[in-house]
Amino acid sequence: MRNKLLVLLLCVSFSAHAQNVDEKAILSVLQNQTVAWNKGDIDAFMKGYWNHDSLMFIGKSGVTYGYQNTMNNYKRNYSDTVKMGKLFFDILHVKKLSAEYYFVVGRFFLKRSIGDLGGHYTLLFRKINNKWVIISDHTS
Repeated sequence: MRNKLLVLLLCVSFSAHAQNVDEKAILSVLQNQTVAWNKGDIDAFMKGYWNHDSLMFIGKSGVTYGYQNTMNNYKRNYSDTVKMGKLFFDILHVKKLSAEYYFVVGRFFLKRSIGDLGGHYTLLFRKINNKWVIISDHTS
């Protein structure tokens, strides 16, 4: 009985640790995006996204598919650091859906001299090639 309890406790502990490691990796992606954005580096910001034609971004203009199309939209809408401003994320919820998927809900805020901007977002992260990337972003 004691051995079974020890094995169960070790499994629970390992599972909590694995989730913690994954959550930290996901939060690190978002932190790296914030740093890149605040440096005016959209190319580095995009590294948090899945570099694939199936990437989906949903915004006020509708659905955009593909990494390159999403990057083009960012570069068109935020063509300089004045338009980009300074980005702040407020993570409201991080939920493990499976070993391969996480769901993140948060708020974003852009502090800008031309007028602040803010809203909410939902992100679907997927672990691909042992790396967490955003495969779907709905920002409003």
